[in-house]
Amino acid sequence: MKIQCKGIASKSAKGEILDVYFSHIEFNEKQIINRMPDSKNDSKKIIEINWGQKDLDREIENVLDAYLKLHLFSNKLVLPNSINLDGLFSNLPNVVWTNQGPVSIDEIENKINESKMNKNNLYVRSIDKFPCLTDYIIPKNVRIADARRVRLGAYLSEGTTIMHEGFVNFNAGTLGPAMIEGRISAGVTVGKNSDIGGGASTMGTLSGGNDTKISIGENCLLGANSGIGISLGDNCIVEAGLYITAGTKITLLNDDESKLVKASEISGIKDMLFLRESSTGKVIAKPNKKTSALNKELHNND
Repeated sequence: MKIQCKGIASKSAKGEILDVYFSHIEFNEKQIINRMPDSKNDSKKIIEINWGQKDLDREIENVLDAYLKLHLFSNKLVLPNSINLDGLFSNLPNVVWTNQGPVSIDEIENKINESKMNKNNLYVRSIDKFPCLTDYIIPKNVRIADARRVRLGAYLSEGTTIMHEGFVNFNAGTLGPAMIEGRISAGVTVGKNSDIGGGASTMGTLSGGNDTKISIGENCLLGANSGIGISLGDNCIVEAGLYITAGTKITLLNDDESKLVKASEISGIKDMLFLRESSTGKVIAKPNKKTSALNKELHNND
């Protein structure tokens, strides 16, 4: 394993690194090569890094490590959940993201005052540890309706469409063409030809004590405002409005037999339809006889 990278870092007036753009990445036989931005000012710094497999496996120690690992995800050089991200949050600075680039929180008030005086139209987009993916990388054959809702570190395969209310966190994403109108939380992967409906949610691993990584198989559909805290195998449907957590009691129907199970016991099951019986409120899982398919015209994003 050989990884060679070159990039440019933005610095605060105190010399603290705010972000890093890696324009040149050689990852074994794969190469990502873009023109280096101009660095001829005091707020920029050229960065060069040489890594091996042990660096992917170790904890993140500084902001350079953090940004390189996020770039590796979004350049699709490593899959979600395949490298060590321990230390990510503690090493990423909280930054004011503006239309003129990253600004230190300590310096933003002066920048705003200067902007008002000079009429140079500075505006703040967010205050966060993570920037937008599209400020660094434009994924090939992908459509993103609102770029603010996709973080650097998202893994987006060709043919992915993310509508206005869709959201994709870092260390998460799509493994093939997919329609995303809901939320893909950190650590979650979505298989090809699957559809995350409007307002649908997937349970991530960042908070709430959940350490189970959720995956959605191929040809699945999460209905509008549904949600899952378990994994789904291929060809599954969750009806609109139904949220399945690991502890949800589910009546499993199969071959004229039924049994009551916790959802965690059937995590990863394939070819199932999950729904709530309207008359009793019971959650039911039964064999799915339908095939979920994407509209190919909507996902031809050349």
